[in-house]
Amino acid sequence: MADHTIIRFEQVTKQYDNDPPVLNDVSFEIERGKFYTLLGPSGCGKTTILRLIAGFIEPSKGKIFINGKIVNGVPANKRQVNTVFQDYALFPHLNVYENVAFGLRIKKLKNNEIDRKVKEALRFVNLEGYEKREIKEMSGGQRQRVAIARAIVNEPEVILLDEPLSALDLKLRTEMQYELRELQRRLGITFIFVTHDQEEALAMSDEIFVLNNGNIEQSGTPTDIYDEPINRFVADFIGESNIVPGVMLQDFSVQFAGKTFECVDGGFDSNEAVEIVIRPEDLEITKPENGKLRVHVDSQLFRGVHYEISCNDQDGNEWLVHSTRKAIVGEEIGLTFDPEAIHVMRHGETEEEFDKRLEAYEEGSYEK
Repeated sequence: MADHTIIRFEQVTKQYDNDPPVLNDVSFEIERGKFYTLLGPSGCGKTTILRLIAGFIEPSKGKIFINGKIVNGVPANKRQVNTVFQDYALFPHLNVYENVAFGLRIKKLKNNEIDRKVKEALRFVNLEGYEKREIKEMSGGQRQRVAIARAIVNEPEVILLDEPLSALDLKLRTEMQYELRELQRRLGITFIFVTHDQEEALAMSDEIFVLNNGNIEQSGTPTDIYDEPINRFVADFIGESNIVPGVMLQDFSVQFAGKTFECVDGGFDSNEAVEIVIRPEDLEITKPENGKLRVHVDSQLFRGVHYEISCNDQDGNEWLVHSTRKAIVGEEIGLTFDPEAIHVMRHGETEEEFDKRLEAYEEGSYEK
């Protein structure tokens, strides 16, 4: 195992009694010093992964490694990880200083060492001077920073964050996204963040794991996940997408909506049935005669920074357009797009199959 890998799951399954598995034969690696996000709908298994890493629960099958050592059966207090919970789990009867110092007192460190570490941790989260403040006097964002200070004061190698922004209002949530990301960069340690918010994941992460029904559907950088979704679930879950049926005629040539278009994808069988993804912001409105597609406008909503326009083509395909240009409900418009905006997905392809096909195709060894 490479030195940069800090956590590894090897065919891990978690199942309770005779219920369907919460996690199903999951394998992945976490690199040191990066910001990871576990993203997916409720019940997909993301919090279960966090609890397995922390040692709060044990896998039904498989192995979990931290720093190259198997930690199955190792209790939570013996692992170099700390968790920031959704409700922060702060002690209301203790002030800020004592909340942060709690773990250090359990370790029975000397008072001068505790004082140095607590003040350093509070400085990292911009709470200098708040040592004597009561928890009930702190705002939601400040409480979150206290919880993070309590986590980092123990100098863990990994910080686990279980939807810590979900209780904050939109403005504060956005501010805390920037603060968390900057804090992770300053500390240089691994953050593993759980959320069901796609925009949050895209904004904060070095890498994202998209989960569904106990499986990792796709992993990669935010750009990879957004621009190159591997299947319909990922395309539909990450942002908004237009997904229509098509046929891959040959490399770089695809047919959908009754027309043939140039694209940048290859490595498919000739005349293979596929699904086409085009993001709403990649569609540009033009005159009907100049469009690659001709559509009728069904509805329009103003979203502040753009108009959200719903359209239909003659084949019955629905198209969602995000544009700064206003349309008129009932009118016919043209839609144009670049070849790079077309993403071709194979039906039912797994991430492993996708990676192998793409690698073979780029090396010139792909056999149809």
